[in-house]
Amino acid sequence: MSKQFPVSVLFVCLGNICRSPTAHGVFLKCLADEGLQHQVEVDSAGTAAYHVGNPPDPRSTMVAARRGYDLSPLRARAVEGADFEQYHYILAMDQQNLNFLKAMAPVNFTGHLSLFLDFADSVDAREVPDPYYTDGDKGFELVVDMIEDASAGLIRHIRARHAG
Repeated sequence: MSKQFPVSVLFVCLGNICRSPTAHGVFLKCLADEGLQHQVEVDSAGTAAYHVGNPPDPRSTMVAARRGYDLSPLRARAVEGADFEQYHYILAMDQQNLNFLKAMAPVNFTGHLSLFLDFADSVDAREVPDPYYTDGDKGFELVVDMIEDASAGLIRHIRARHAG
């Protein structure tokens, strides 16, 4: 697991240009708002290498910016085997990506592997829907809503489990 931070979190979707970088950016700001930015390492990745090196989708960046989240420094990367050694929490945006991660995880992985929305309080869905093919900003707005809720729940969980 990460030696630089007490807790490390990796958000994962398919291409790492919509959902997982949005979760990455939102969660970073939520951590900063709570004064936890120096205690939790955050990254995002995709199960497919379609967009490696690319910035987040412009619609994700625009919708996030309207809510005060900066995704501009983020670049897509693919999940690697080493991620299972570095991250305490590997959180998938949907079941398909969670299944991929479960198949990829080494048998000795001792971290937390689940759906990100397992930490949400007021979202009935279990999966963050992929907004890539949606028309307009509505799908991207929904993604941010869901991620904000799950981020608050994840911070409460981390505080309860990892408070020093």
